[in-house]
Amino acid sequence: MLYFIYFFSFVFTCAAHHAGAQTPVGVWATFDDETGEQKATVQIYMENEKLFGKITSVSRPSLNHRCDKCEGARKDQYVLGMVIIEDMVASDGYWQGGQILFPRQGRWYGLKFWLADGDPNTLVIRGSIGPFYRKQYWRRVH
Repeated sequence: MLYFIYFFSFVFTCAAHHAGAQTPVGVWATFDDETGEQKATVQIYMENEKLFGKITSVSRPSLNHRCDKCEGARKDQYVLGMVIIEDMVASDGYWQGGQILFPRQGRWYGLKFWLADGDPNTLVIRGSIGPFYRKQYWRRVH
């Protein structure tokens, strides 16, 4: 009986770990589009059944700049600790309906993201304005 309990516990732990990898909740490394250099990490978290993301680290001090082009409460705030993803909801295999802030521009863009096919450690980020969009690929840190 004890072996059954150990086995069940092991299987449940593995299944829970695998299921957790199928969600974007976690910490993700972001990269510069031109150089491929890691720029920051973003923690994606659930709040009131929506996903949000905040910058939790930057790769060098110069990247922790003030958001001088931002409006409202983010105006002149440092980007480290700033929430840059808001109000994402799951729909049709994607997370969408929210927005992402690009602090250097101080602009919000429509956002849609999903886990790459067959790779739960790559998050495909697609920011858009109207019909124009840009994709980025973030890597899971943990």
